[in-house]
Amino acid sequence: MALAGGLAGKVAVVTGATRGCGRGIAVELGAAGATVYVTGRSTRESASPMRRTETIDETAELVDAAGGVGVPVRCDFSVVSDVDALRDRIAADHGRIDVLVDDVWGGDQFVEFGTPWWESDLDQGIGVLRNGIETHLVTLHRLLPLVVANRGGLVVEVTDGDSEDYPGPVGLPYFLVKSGVRALGRALGAELAAHGVTGLAVTPGFLRSEMMLEHFEVTEDNWRDGVAKDPNYIMAESPRYLGRAIAALAADPAVSRFAGRTLASWTLMREYGFTDVDGSKPDWGRWLADVVTTGTDPSTVDASAYR
Repeated sequence: MALAGGLAGKVAVVTGATRGCGRGIAVELGAAGATVYVTGRSTRESASPMRRTETIDETAELVDAAGGVGVPVRCDFSVVSDVDALRDRIAADHGRIDVLVDDVWGGDQFVEFGTPWWESDLDQGIGVLRNGIETHLVTLHRLLPLVVANRGGLVVEVTDGDSEDYPGPVGLPYFLVKSGVRALGRALGAELAAHGVTGLAVTPGFLRSEMMLEHFEVTEDNWRDGVAKDPNYIMAESPRYLGRAIAALAADPAVSRFAGRTLASWTLMREYGFTDVDGSKPDWGRWLADVVTTGTDPSTVDASAYR
């Protein structure tokens, strides 16, 4: 599937584009020719509470290198005036948004994984909800007018997982955020249809983001060594994989058939045929069903058959 130039002339906004899926999505939209507003809190001049080294400036440069136009704009999506300033800038520059990808998260370091809710820090848990849900509501309230200004737009909510079953032990705030984002995708699918805009949600599989690479004590070059900590990491996918999925959706003239659904990187791979950066096609959904759910020893399975 050739996407080079398929989004030429399109205006995209990616929230939470500093790192992880947001960065991968921004780069792949740029690779397809879009002008991408790369938004988040971390810049070379100012770090966010995440206290990580990645910045929106770096992401914008990667968008440029991929063939698009990266426009870094610092924006704290919990601050309405910041989002208003972003909206006003895009309105002045282009008057519209063709693709809006809502990927604000900023919560991993504040989630108490494996801790019962009644033993968790209440303020920290509420903060996770505000970071992961309120920011999405602010984003949609302020930026959707620029999307519905023209028919044919796409709004994508980025979540984690395509099932409403509680995956445990992720904690109630994390689960509420991710299930809430899926609910936003369903609601947007219904609410935006009358305006000729498609709303939906997407999820990656076993992601090898910058933070996950550090957790597994590997780099992008030797990520497969992470199987020493978790054999299922052999199915890890890069953030660019989900980026290619969204770029394919954005270039699909019949994308409205997916309105309201939560689509996974692997289901979209089956639909559009794109590959990850290493040329493989990781199918986390099939691996989850065949290996993880059945309790099969991953080391006994030919992983190449699943990617």
